[in-house]
Amino acid sequence: MAQTFYFYDVETSGLNPREARIMQFAGQRTDMNLTPIGKPHNFFIRLTNDVVPDPSSVLITGITPQKTLADGITEAAFLKIFYKDIATPDTVFSGYNIVRFDDEFMRYLHYRNFYDPYQWQYKDGRSRWDLLDVARMTRALRPEGIGWPFDAKGKATNRLELITSVNKIEHHGAHDALSDVKAVIEVAKLIKQKQPKLFGFLLSKRDKQKVAELVESGQPFVYTSGKYQSEYEKTTIAVMLAKHPKRSGALVYDLRHDPTEFAKLTPKELTEAWRRRKDDLGPQLPVKDLLYNRCPAVAPLNVLDEASQQRLRLTTALIKDHHKKLIGQKTFAKQVLKALGLLDEQQQLRFQQEQRSVDAQLYDGFFGGSDKQNMQSVHLTNPDTLAALASKFQDKRLKALLPLYKARNFPKALSADEYRAWEHYRSQYLLSGEENRLSGYFNKINELQQMPTTTDEQQYILEDLQLYGESIIPES
Repeated sequence: MAQTFYFYDVETSGLNPREARIMQFAGQRTDMNLTPIGKPHNFFIRLTNDVVPDPSSVLITGITPQKTLADGITEAAFLKIFYKDIATPDTVFSGYNIVRFDDEFMRYLHYRNFYDPYQWQYKDGRSRWDLLDVARMTRALRPEGIGWPFDAKGKATNRLELITSVNKIEHHGAHDALSDVKAVIEVAKLIKQKQPKLFGFLLSKRDKQKVAELVESGQPFVYTSGKYQSEYEKTTIAVMLAKHPKRSGALVYDLRHDPTEFAKLTPKELTEAWRRRKDDLGPQLPVKDLLYNRCPAVAPLNVLDEASQQRLRLTTALIKDHHKKLIGQKTFAKQVLKALGLLDEQQQLRFQQEQRSVDAQLYDGFFGGSDKQNMQSVHLTNPDTLAALASKFQDKRLKALLPLYKARNFPKALSADEYRAWEHYRSQYLLSGEENRLSGYFNKINELQQMPTTTDEQQYILEDLQLYGESIIPES
């Protein structure tokens, strides 16, 4: 089949994909010239009564739980449509910041509903491509012909609604998923029209093997990432320090910084420098992980012309000097790898101390072959007999997810015992602890109601949220 783009966007009940849910999904397929194919998709997905949304997020989107219950479908029903009409072979999934946000929500959605969390993005010729870093690199290297916005403080920003505004692109209803999808397609058209070479190059570089070839050449390269500072257009010149020991990627060093002082630090000191934020005391370690499967925006050094050097406030002379010093630090890479190991140990300790629900355990490991086969059986089994599948699963996560899957998607099929178990689960999840999820939810609503900046329309939404919270209080 011919390749197509599928631009998509989700609006969610919060920012944490381990707990929050997709409330709206919208998408539009186009050909590779960005001409729409067929009608767009626009779905609301029902919020289940074990989930309390973040009131602040709802005020941004305007999508209340009641809206999803009235107009939405279940997660299971949505995923059947997704695999029938959307995740077709040779689809390039695209959007604005999908790698760091939308894709994560989609993975957890798949995981909760017994689908492979990853195959939808790479099997049968499918792939993904994020337009946010494409826009950032275009601004940094080839900004001509496109208007680039600044925020109220005069700081460079690449927010979608501001890019559409300065370029007079129609974008009514920002934070409505379908409106955002249409806007992203128009921004993609603008970049492709004004800077076709860079657009085509970055599209070709979405392949992780091509990214690896560039990064592992050992030569400095242009790298655009949200982790870099906006005053430098989120772009720097980096070079591979070492292969990532656990993931498909590399640790890269930002050659904007002289490595001499960092090379003197112990692994423990490097760990502390790695964890620092911009406003913390002391220098931040200019090392980050570059993961090949996250379609990073990278380009060879020869694209860096004089104008780009001025925008980035980098010179080839400075890059060569810092690169030469880095090569001279023979043990630095080993020390950084030891520091990464310490960071991993600290993270694992935090994970062990967290009280995490099974919904949050997506990244605790891959599923085995027999479990993958039995996961497919879930979608073919009558809801009334789903419980019988539990004994077939080896992974304890799947055993724990099965009754939740049934209660969320087929509540009318619950037996009396299953209903009581579901209410017990909801009670534990929503009401356990002094600062439990439901009390925090009501406190946040009250806090927002008292704010003088809350509009009358937002007050109505908060009233709906109050009523929703009261309606899902578990039975005693």
